[in-house]
Amino acid sequence: MLGRVQRPVSVIGLGCWQLGSDWGDITEDGAMAILDAAVDSGVTFLDTADVYGDGRSERLVGRLLAQRGPDAGITVATKMGRRAQPHVSAAYHLDAFRGWTDRSRENLGVDRLDLVQLHCPPPEVISADATYDALDTLVAEGRIGAYGVSVETCAQALAAIQRPGVASIQIILNVFRRKPLEEVLPAAAAAGVGIIARVPLASGLLSGKYDELTTFASNDHRTYNRHGEAFDIGETFAGVPFEVGVGAARQVAAITPQGATTAQLALRWIVDQPGVTTVIPGARTPDQARANAAAAGLAPLDAGTLDALRAVYDESVRAHVHDRW
Repeated sequence: MLGRVQRPVSVIGLGCWQLGSDWGDITEDGAMAILDAAVDSGVTFLDTADVYGDGRSERLVGRLLAQRGPDAGITVATKMGRRAQPHVSAAYHLDAFRGWTDRSRENLGVDRLDLVQLHCPPPEVISADATYDALDTLVAEGRIGAYGVSVETCAQALAAIQRPGVASIQIILNVFRRKPLEEVLPAAAAAGVGIIARVPLASGLLSGKYDELTTFASNDHRTYNRHGEAFDIGETFAGVPFEVGVGAARQVAAITPQGATTAQLALRWIVDQPGVTTVIPGARTPDQARANAAAAGLAPLDAGTLDALRAVYDESVRAHVHDRW
């Protein structure tokens, strides 16, 4: 169930950033094939944002909603705030919220948005009473059904969880980014707030398919944001230096149980964490979408595998990420 909304969603959803931009080129037909494959595989939670391709991702998801109809049981979460230029706290006010959500409603072809998340806003926005007054107004006006906050740091997550209207927190969580397990997940569970785990495969590192010579397209953030040039570096390879991540991913691949892929192991680890509502891997092909969804059917990881994954983190990754976010 999705936090305080108490809406059923699949434990593995689909992140739709790549359908809009920043992951290389995907055709519209290719994007629709990915969406169809995910939903046909049992995915009922789709996560997008108004800035992904300047609305392209939302429009493609809206096309899926129109094709599948209102009884398909699909929940769509979108985000707002990153359209503000400059991206500063003063841009987060009720009139802007109305404009952003009205545009998303049009893109998605819906009267009311299921869930709107503040899109990694400045910390001052998360701590301001006026932010939540404005969000409550959107709910009262029927523009949105519920709201959440997508955050960069654990401290931001803990601040947002304290707000009684917050339905969900979206945060980076994967076997290379374990800090949320310490305080964020327990606090969210105690408050009845849903946890949406993003960047679950560390931008593909945890597929186990990359090596030190792997390159990416020039319009892929894994090329142009390796040092945080465009947005928070934690969004690219979960903030792990690429060469470090490649080596650590090899260690993860070596302990992957028979019958599972390394990506499925990484997703199953997240699903097994108490307090996680849904995890939102992206997919660039229908086969990837189907394989990701299938991770929900794997058996919970055994103690030996969990210990081995923890050792990889402690020995290879922790020093690079743990104290930063």
